[in-house]
Amino acid sequence: MTDRAENPDTMPHSGRVADAAPRNWVDEWAPAGLRPYLRMSRADRPIGTWLLLLPCWWGLALAIIADPLGARWEDAWIFAGCAIGAFLMRGAGCTWNDITDRDVDARVERTRSRPIPSKQITVAQAYGWMVLQALLAFLILLSFSNTAIILGLLSLVPVVVYPFAKRFTWWPQIFLGIAFNWGALLAWAAHMDSIGGTAILLYLSGIFWTLFYDTIYAHQDREDDELVGIKSTARLFGSSTRKWLVAFTIGTLSLLALACYLALPHSPGGLTLVLVSAGVLAFGIHLVWQAGRLDIDDRERCLYLFRSNRDAGLLPVLFFVLALLSEGRFASSP
Repeated sequence: MTDRAENPDTMPHSGRVADAAPRNWVDEWAPAGLRPYLRMSRADRPIGTWLLLLPCWWGLALAIIADPLGARWEDAWIFAGCAIGAFLMRGAGCTWNDITDRDVDARVERTRSRPIPSKQITVAQAYGWMVLQALLAFLILLSFSNTAIILGLLSLVPVVVYPFAKRFTWWPQIFLGIAFNWGALLAWAAHMDSIGGTAILLYLSGIFWTLFYDTIYAHQDREDDELVGIKSTARLFGSSTRKWLVAFTIGTLSLLALACYLALPHSPGGLTLVLVSAGVLAFGIHLVWQAGRLDIDDRERCLYLFRSNRDAGLLPVLFFVLALLSEGRFASSP
């Protein structure tokens, strides 16, 4: 997922990238020597970390719901470890994206201020930063189950491939979805130490969600992408985008509802079914609202709707946690 311009008035000499919001924490508070690296990791734009993290929390919550024994103490670490790992792996992925796209970025006005094309960071330094982030994430991964470790290592394949997808397919968002929703499988496996149909359905649901939000996101760069020969679903769909968003909404909700249904048999209370269903419904309402508000020619609207997917993705998490609390599933023995 490439980042679009949020602040066209950015001053090049400040080092701030054109994608960053004014008064973000990196530019305001981070040590000056660390800022270019944090900018390359998109630490000043946290929405990507949220979108990588939320499928992890979906997977963990549904795994606890599906587990007859409920929550364990180590689930608190899985919850926190996924958050730290999402931050690190999103940073490593964005660094890799900037390395592979450095020639394209240098030719586009809005991306020339990024650390590599603006020569704040060399390619060699970028590789070092990427490896450091990946190694720290790997240390967290080692604390999870064996199945989760294997899945975490396999996740590197779509991460490596994604930056090249927009060069050979009109559907790079599928590759992004494969990479960004891997956490649904990993977090499920971290709790269960196995992978089942529920986790796979949840993963596929997340891929449809990524197709939804990143198509909205890509409309901000339609004209720039055409100039440099970058493919995207936004360019492919054009004026038919809203119809495709409806289809993606149906796909993600159907698969999410089915995943929840398969997770529920071990849960005794009818209130659990109500709360989990409410989470799916609230998520769906948010997606429908986004599709209804979309104006593909309004970049600010597209960015606003894209960023609102943090709230959309938190809705299932909220209701899944309420379902667990209603059953006292967090009171299980360690």
